[in-house]
Amino acid sequence: MANMTADASLVPIWPVLVVPTLLVLSDGRNYQRREIFDAVAERAGISDAARAETLKSGGTRFEQRMGWVLSHLGKAKWVDKPERGHYVISDAGRKALANYSDGFDYARARTVFAPFWPEKSKPSSPETVLSAAEDISDPIEVIEDAVTRIEARVGDDLLDRLRNSHPDFFEQAVVDLLLKMGYGGAAQRGKRIGGSGDEGIDGLIDQDALGLEQVYIQAKRYKEGNNVGREAIQAFVGALHGFGASRGVFLTTSAFTSGAIEYAKRVQSRIILVDGSKLVDLMIAYRVGVQEKKRFSAVAVDDEYFE
Repeated sequence: MANMTADASLVPIWPVLVVPTLLVLSDGRNYQRREIFDAVAERAGISDAARAETLKSGGTRFEQRMGWVLSHLGKAKWVDKPERGHYVISDAGRKALANYSDGFDYARARTVFAPFWPEKSKPSSPETVLSAAEDISDPIEVIEDAVTRIEARVGDDLLDRLRNSHPDFFEQAVVDLLLKMGYGGAAQRGKRIGGSGDEGIDGLIDQDALGLEQVYIQAKRYKEGNNVGREAIQAFVGALHGFGASRGVFLTTSAFTSGAIEYAKRVQSRIILVDGSKLVDLMIAYRVGVQEKKRFSAVAVDDEYFE
């Protein structure tokens, strides 16, 4: 599943989903939560790709935003809950649908829904007011977007350090990454073999204790803009054939040309290309070359406890 920031998301912001939700409920039926999600997705034209977007904390972005919609509708008494997990439109909800049929953006949503939330959740002075979007956004998404921005800055720093590191260090770093990702098994069977006489191979991972399944590594520490071309991939494939190997990973701190990418797709050998952007994403995800600075947790009411 895809995982992306709110800014790049295919899922509409939650205020946009308010009117489609009220329209779905306007027939007066008692809807189960999952039924509402499916019906709103169809009415609002939410694509399968949009519904597949995931959050770092788990779950999908669409369901998270729909949960925020239902939470606001409940606070405003625009929907009633005849039983746990079921919703039906109220008279106030019908009036709201008539009054706001042209839809919501963040500014209108903040104006309309803020009065329904507890006083302690409202800013105490103009100086403490965040942007309209931040003030009424799902806190989980706000936190995750902040983490994404932090990781983007860390990724830039990582890439800069890798590009300016010694070639031996970079080769060892990519071996460390693949081992951390689970390649090489519990015994961590992997090593850097770069240097003179390396025959075009910078690292080797043994997938089993006897070395019957091996993954060969090529690592190119290039500056931005100095992209890896088809010729380098051809040379790597040739090196693999020299070792009687069929699988390899080519990692770089730059990017790959379109010719290199197309060639890697066509050759019989299984070649995985990892560019600089993907490389630092993996290093952050698997905590290679980075430290976890702080851990946050979020809580939610346990519905099963109250059954």
